Amino acid sequence: MAGARPGLQRSRENRIIAGVCGGLAEWLGWRPTSVRILYVVGSVVSAAFPGLLVYILLWFLMPERDS
Repeated sequence: MAGARPGLQRSRENRIIAGVCGGLAEWLGWRPTSVRILYVVGSVVSAAFPGLLVYILLWFLMPERDS
């Protein structure tokens, strides 16, 4: 399919820790900083959203983008 966006993968270029938020930003077409801020705010504000646990799971479950 032409123009299909690639699957969800960790970023090699937009990473601070593991590239999870950078990969989400690339997949969504957003700026990495915006995704990081939204992720942290969502993790802090919502007691039902275990942000650190989800980040660690995504770190291991999301494949890293090929170079």
